[in-house]
Amino acid sequence: MVPGMSTREMTIDQIPHAAIVADQTSVATASSISIADVSVAYPVGRKGRRVVLENISLDIEPGEFVVLLGETGCGKSTLLRMLLGQERPTSGEISVAGSRVERVDARSGYVPQKYSLFPDRTVLENLAMGPETSKYHILGRCKPSFRAFRRQVREEALRQLTHMGLQASDASKYPHQLSGGMQQRVAIAQALMMKSRVLFMDEAFSALDPATRASLQRLLRTVWSETRPTVVFVTHNTAEALFLGTRIIVLARARREDTCGSRIALDMKLPASGMSLARNGQQFLDLVEHVESFSRGDRQHSADAPNPLSEDGDTL
Repeated sequence: MVPGMSTREMTIDQIPHAAIVADQTSVATASSISIADVSVAYPVGRKGRRVVLENISLDIEPGEFVVLLGETGCGKSTLLRMLLGQERPTSGEISVAGSRVERVDARSGYVPQKYSLFPDRTVLENLAMGPETSKYHILGRCKPSFRAFRRQVREEALRQLTHMGLQASDASKYPHQLSGGMQQRVAIAQALMMKSRVLFMDEAFSALDPATRASLQRLLRTVWSETRPTVVFVTHNTAEALFLGTRIIVLARARREDTCGSRIALDMKLPASGMSLARNGQQFLDLVEHVESFSRGDRQHSADAPNPLSEDGDTL
């Protein structure tokens, strides 16, 4: 430290470079994902086995919006469950936020296909439950510090509710009093309430009607643009993947035999602004066909295949 200068008075130029790098590294690690040579196989009968995933290796950078795409049964949801810690790989290793995934970890947010709200709690209680439970054993329910924290959580819950396009009056309603689209908005807000830097979503919009689905796609894109969490989103809808993602990972089998698991058939970067038919026209339609050719298995094991988008994402 410079003589006569307090820590508070140090300028950025006087802070050790190593300390700055360490802080930046810790932030990046908190939202990075690493999948190293992961395979999954299940026993079938006495001697057989079904291979679901085979030699999957993937690094996801902080702030990426990664969409896992592929036909039904290709292992998309299996991979997501392993990222969540709900399943373990047969071989290989998965790390999220710098820690090996061995069990369910509340540090990552999760939005499932089916609405995950507690039916006997109001919307506000559903939103506040996660943060309040996480602090309950630390602060104690009757302490003034917990009561103050609870007020802050409830205020944040109301802000999240309006951010999701709902009304403050919806806070006192129960899940059965909401439409499917409203329930899924609450489920997204519920995940965001935990302030997770990593968010997993499994076919989150597939049960919704087209108009509601499109509305929630736009909403999710806006929320991601504002806070840039690392997102892994599972879908079988190619148009949805192109609209939401900054990167698409297509899983597909080389052959239909049970002894052959899905591998990464395509790993492709997308423009950070996303793509849509309205904005990109024929380019969008051509890209849909390109991606689906890998998803169908017409083209195989091409993780290094050239991206049909130019570097600026303007032309095919």
